Formats: sequence, C-alpha cells, structure tokens
Amino acid sequence: MSEGQSIGGGAERRPVPGRASHSSLLGFQVFLVEDEVLVAAIVEDMLAEFGCVLAGAAASVDEALTALQTAPDLDAAILDVNLGGEKVYPVADLLARRGVPLVFSTGYGPADLALRYPTCRLLHKPYRPEALAQVLVEFARGPLC
Repeated sequence: MSEGQSIGGGAERRPVPGRASHSSLLGFQVFLVEDEVLVAAIVEDMLAEFGCVLAGAAASVDEALTALQTAPDLDAAILDVNLGGEKVYPVADLLARRGVPLVFSTGYGPADLALRYPTCRLLHKPYRPEALAQVLVEFARGPLC
C-alpha cells in the first residue's frame, strides 16, 4: 500500500504561530501512540509544524488507555500498530467507538488491519510530513472511520 492509502500522556504542544502550512489543521487535536522515542519526537514536530495540538501521547497500550480516560475531544489519532510486541488494537477499538478518525503508522501492515478497520488510514514508516498532513487534512474535512 502507498502512503496514506485507505485500508478499506505526553505534554501538550501548542501550534507554532506563523508556521502552520495547513490552515484547516490549526488547533486540530491529535493523540499519538508511538513506542519509539525518536519517531514520536519527529511526529510531534510534524504536528506542531502543521498547527496541530498534541492532545496526548503514549508509548504503550496501558499508557494510552489511561491517558484517554482524561483526554479532551480528539480530532484524530496516530497509532503505531506494534508497541513492543503488543498490538495497539484495544486503543484503536476505544477510539473508533468514540468516533475518532484513526491513522495507523507502521513499518508493515498486519493482514487483519484492513478487516478490523476498513475505513481508517495507513501510513507506512518512514513517511513524509506531506503524507501525514494530507491524511489529517482529509480528517479535518470529515470523519472517515
């Protein structure tokens, strides 16, 4: 699959004034689940560059589920599929029930991902900032999953 193709609690970061390249993403509340510190930092920087607000971040399923108990209304979530050998599915299921659009970020695509979440989006690592921005802009236009 190509980048962004449809597959059928960190500290809050504020948008960087004057640096947002996508006006529809200004203030867009995004939750991030990523277990690789460097990747998480890069994605957080991308989100800030787009004008998004990091509404929460977690590195494990347990951390994410705990953080989501007090998370604000979310506009989107970026989920690494494999978190240290554990699948992110319990987090994705919770977010999907809440109607939060999901983008899965992974180095590989588990075969059952398309079956479990047919309308969500998938970005293959490594992905370009433009690919993530495109998906988030589509989410800002209306829910896809």
